[in-house]
Amino acid sequence: MAGMPLSEKKLIRQIRRSARGGKSVVTGIGDDSAVLRVPSGHEVLVTTDFTIENVHFRRDWHRPELVGRRCLTRGLSDIAAMGGEPRAAFLSLAVASDVPQKWVNRFLKGLLDVAKEFKVPLAGGDTAQSAGGIQADIVVVGSVPKGKAVLRSGAKAGDRIYVTGELGGSAAALARLAESKQVGAAYSRYFRPRPGPLARVAVGQWLRRRGVASAMIDLSDGLSTDLEHLCEESQVGAEIEAEAIPRARVGRGKKRVALELALHGGDDYELLFTSAAAVPSVVAGVRVTRIGRTTKSAGMRLIGADGKARPLKAGGWEHFGANL
Repeated sequence: MAGMPLSEKKLIRQIRRSARGGKSVVTGIGDDSAVLRVPSGHEVLVTTDFTIENVHFRRDWHRPELVGRRCLTRGLSDIAAMGGEPRAAFLSLAVASDVPQKWVNRFLKGLLDVAKEFKVPLAGGDTAQSAGGIQADIVVVGSVPKGKAVLRSGAKAGDRIYVTGELGGSAAALARLAESKQVGAAYSRYFRPRPGPLARVAVGQWLRRRGVASAMIDLSDGLSTDLEHLCEESQVGAEIEAEAIPRARVGRGKKRVALELALHGGDDYELLFTSAAAVPSVVAGVRVTRIGRTTKSAGMRLIGADGKARPLKAGGWEHFGANL
């Protein structure tokens, strides 16, 4: 094998040595199943996300540490969107025999760095040889007080629509890579995403504790697509003000990204939520922006600078979309 020099057993031992325990893990790596402890009066949250080579990342574009960071970030962002607290993570990793061990080590370092930041122990998972490329599946287990999870289905007509942070920065960086252009420190947001996680977990919990958010979703597939998901689950429509959308500033000139990237680009890992109440412009140190409102009439509309409303179609990422 020209690639990975470690056997499965040695790789698992390496991961076990690097993984840290946590207050929610009674028994972690080493048994057939992990044993977790969940606080009394809480319900369990479980989310899972794939990270697949040439679908979610490319080895010639993305550093292994970034791939590892984003792998866990995806799961943590889902927990944040429920207003929950992450408790433990599980990684299933399949790699082809020609993948260098150094790549795997750096991937694990990125993932475990995020786990350390959030004090979320890696409590188990699986390893396997793939027929080609790299596939990683992350499972994150969290908890939330009974009956208090913030769902996508709670929005009412007339609620305000908010987003955290800025949108479109990741899509702008990816667009430059697709054009074979240099991407450096000016696009560091994409190459070292500060989750939807760390601060966004705190935002989600703040909204849940105060009963402020009527519905919430994380922005992973693009604002237009994720807003459509929320509207469908809540059976409402939406009007979004184009000029209110907080567009990321990237590049040396710190220019705002194109509106299309902010609307349809993915990998932002911000929070999109609705509320009947006014929400502060900063929550848990994170910028919060009101961008529109929900409506009784179905469908989404984009209000331009001229005040005219135009239909807004979901244009973000969708697996199998090319086959529809």
